[in-house]
Amino acid sequence: MTRSVRRTRRMLKVTGAGAAALLALSACSSSDSDSGKTSDSSASASDKLSGEVTVFAAASLKESFTTLGKEFEKEHPGTKVTFSFGGSDALAASITGGAPADVFASASPKTMKIVTDAGDAAGTPATFVRNQLQIATLPGNPDKIASLKDLTESDLKVVLCDRTVPCGAAAEKAIEAGKLKLTPVSYEEDVKSALNKVVLKEADAAVVYKTDVKAAGDKVEGVEFPESADAVNDYPITVLKESQNSDAAKAFIALVQSAEGQKVLSEAGFLQP
Repeated sequence: MTRSVRRTRRMLKVTGAGAAALLALSACSSSDSDSGKTSDSSASASDKLSGEVTVFAAASLKESFTTLGKEFEKEHPGTKVTFSFGGSDALAASITGGAPADVFASASPKTMKIVTDAGDAAGTPATFVRNQLQIATLPGNPDKIASLKDLTESDLKVVLCDRTVPCGAAAEKAIEAGKLKLTPVSYEEDVKSALNKVVLKEADAAVVYKTDVKAAGDKVEGVEFPESADAVNDYPITVLKESQNSDAAKAFIALVQSAEGQKVLSEAGFLQP
């Protein structure tokens, strides 16, 4: 069966669900007070939710989304949240390739656009957080790295995310803003892989997100740099058109956008949208 025929059949099945998802996401992306109302509505319908919710999410969301997934299961007995974390570009490619998922949370509008352009999103994606870059160094910062320019020193082993993933694209933008030339020892597939090079002492520094530096605790030390202000990433989220559990998917997004969800994300180091 051709992909176009399969997609036509999928579209016929989910037309109604797509319209409902659009209304839900529009409501979720309004003011903080509206978010609270959405959460209350979701809670009152908790006994109606069941089954599995599969969430594809950017690697930088791993800690905070895992926490929210457990909270969701607690609030809605009978549900199970399954996550697939990774580079947003790879996740988007999987979704457009037919991988079954209910929710997609991307680390940039550009990677989300891959999914929306393919017609695989139900409704309009909503930005739920933002993230900023930081330099991760070895504990104690033994190389005395104090700026992005310091990473251009030839004796330093520096790691970046691949340019195709949001953290890599943001790093490249920051480097260009600083009019610098930086040659990394490697480009990694996602932000966690880049950070892990420093954790394992295979690199002296990596340009990653603040949230990942914070999640690593005392395994690394973070160094802020002004050029990061020119490369802040918006994170959009959406229900997917092929969702097999759209009600639960919308309820999970409502939790992410609620005051409770935003508190978890803020504590992880994310910025308000």
